[in-house]
Amino acid sequence: MKKQSIILIISALLVVGITTSCEDLLTEKPNSSYDKDNFFDSEAKAEMAIMGIYNSISDYRHYGWYEMAGHASDDTYYTARTNSDNTIHDMAHYRVNSTNEWVEWLWLLKYQGIDRANMTIDGIQNMAGYEESTSLKALEGEARFLRAFLAFDLVKYWGDVPFKTKYSSSYDEAFGAKVSRETIYDHIIEDLNFAKNNTGWATSSSTPERVTQGAARAMLMRVYLQRAGYSLQQDGQMTLPDDATRKKYFEAVLTEWEAFQQSHYHNLYDGGYEALFKGFSEGILNSKESLFEISFFHSQGNRNGGAWGIYNGPLVAEPTGLDPSESSSHMGRANGFFITVPEWRAFFEENDARRDVSICTYRFVWKNKEHVPEERGAGSWYPGKWRREWMTPETQNKNMNYGDVNFCVLRYADVMLMAAEAYNETDNTPMAWELLNAVRLRANATPYTDANYETLMAARKKTHNLTFIDDSTPQGKFRTALYWERGFELSFEGQRKFDLIRWGVLGDALKLFGEASAVNKKENKPYPAYQNFIKGKNELLPIPLKELQSNPKLEGKNNNGY
Repeated sequence: MKKQSIILIISALLVVGITTSCEDLLTEKPNSSYDKDNFFDSEAKAEMAIMGIYNSISDYRHYGWYEMAGHASDDTYYTARTNSDNTIHDMAHYRVNSTNEWVEWLWLLKYQGIDRANMTIDGIQNMAGYEESTSLKALEGEARFLRAFLAFDLVKYWGDVPFKTKYSSSYDEAFGAKVSRETIYDHIIEDLNFAKNNTGWATSSSTPERVTQGAARAMLMRVYLQRAGYSLQQDGQMTLPDDATRKKYFEAVLTEWEAFQQSHYHNLYDGGYEALFKGFSEGILNSKESLFEISFFHSQGNRNGGAWGIYNGPLVAEPTGLDPSESSSHMGRANGFFITVPEWRAFFEENDARRDVSICTYRFVWKNKEHVPEERGAGSWYPGKWRREWMTPETQNKNMNYGDVNFCVLRYADVMLMAAEAYNETDNTPMAWELLNAVRLRANATPYTDANYETLMAARKKTHNLTFIDDSTPQGKFRTALYWERGFELSFEGQRKFDLIRWGVLGDALKLFGEASAVNKKENKPYPAYQNFIKGKNELLPIPLKELQSNPKLEGKNNNGY
C-alpha cells in the first residue's frame, strides 16, 4: 500500500486555521478561524481537530527532526560533532542546560499537542449524539491515544511535570504545579484503554498513520514496562517499584500481548528485515508489522517535512554543477549527523540480516556529476535504517534538508520483545526465549539454546562483559540476551536510551562502550557521553528556563542537577 500521507489532510486543515500558534501555547485561546464552542458541529469538524493534534507531532521541530537528539546518545550511536551548539550536540553529549533551544521546542510542542487533544476530546464529548456514536468515540480514541503518547514523552523526558486533561482556555488556567508521574501514568493508561476499546484493529487496507487498537495496546505495553522500571526522582535518586507492583505491570503487558494473539492480523513483515526498512524510505505503508507511524510530507516552500534518512542516515554529498533538467535524476544531500558505535557491527552474526541494514559503512561522494558510494572506516559508519538512496525518485531530491519518510514509532517486533521481557519477569522464561528467538529467526540469526548461550555470548563478553547484569540464573541469562537483542533489532528507533534508563543501566552502558570504543582512543574523543553523563541528573532533561520564569507554580525549581 503506497503512502497516502496524513499531512495532505493536515495541509487542508492549516488553510482553515484551526491550528495553534506557538505564542498561544498554554496561555490563551488559539488564533483560529473558528470559535471552539461553535466548532464541533459535525464529524468532519471533529476530524479536522484530530488532524491538528497529528500536526503537532509531525512538526519538523518535533518528531521531524529535534526528537532525534532526545534519543541520543546511548550505547549504539552518538552525534558526529562535539562542538557546543545549545541544540543537538549538547543534548546528545549530555551537556544540555535549561536554555537549550531544542529542549524548549520539544517541551512547547508536546504541550501544544496535549492542549489540542484536550480541546478536541472536550469538543467531541459535547457533540450531539455522542453517546450513541461509535464513530465519534473512535475519533475520541485517536485523540486520547495522542494525548497519552505525548504525556508519556513528558514523563520519560522530564519526570514530574505540570499536567491536566482540560483545555487551557485562559491565561489563568495555563500554568500548573508539577504533577506526580504516577498520577500522569494513571491518566495515560486510562486514555490508552479508552483508545483500545473504541478503535478497530488494523487490516491490510488500513494505514499505520492513524491510530488503531493495535497501536493503543502496544503503547500500553511500552508504558507498563517503563513504569515497572527505574526512574529518576526529584531528589536525584533512581527508584524502582516494589516487587508486587512490578509484577502487576508485567502481567498487564501480557494481557495486551494475549489480545494481539487473538487478533490474528499483526505479525512480523514477511518480506524480510531489509525490505521492511526500505519500505519506510520508499513510503510504502505496511500495517502488518508497523503499528503506528508519524507521517511526514514536504511541500516546497515550507519546512514541514521530516529529516529521517537525511540527518540520521548515511551522508550524501550535495549534487553540484547540474542543469535544472538534470537534478531530478540525482539524490539530494544528506548530512549524516549521527555515527554508530563501531563495535556493535562485530557483535552481529555474519548472516544476521539486521547488521547491514542497521549500520551503513559507506557514504556517497559527488564525482563527475554522479553520486559514487565510498566505503568508510570504523568510527565513520552511519545508522542505516533510513537512507536517501532508498527513497523513491520522486522524493530523493525534493528538498536538501527534509523529506517524506515516516517515522515508525511502534512495530510488532518490539511488541514481541516486550512480551518476552514480561514473560521472563513473571517466571515463564521458556516462553520468553521462544519469542526472542522468533525475532532472531526472521533475521537469520541463530536461536539461543542452553547449549549455545555461552558460545553466542563469548565475543561480547570478551570486550563488553555486562557486569551490571547478573546472568548466573536463567532469568539473568535472558536479561543479558535481551539487552543485546533489543540493540540488534531496535537500534536507532528511539527506544534504546529509555530501555537503558528503565533497566537502571544507562550510565553503566555508556561507560562500558565509551571506554572500550576504538573511536575514543584519541585525545579528542568524538563519543564523550560516558565522561559527561551524571547519574541522578542526565536520566531527565532540564525544564526550559523560560517555563520556570513564566510559571510561578514551579517555584523556580528545575530537575535535579540543573
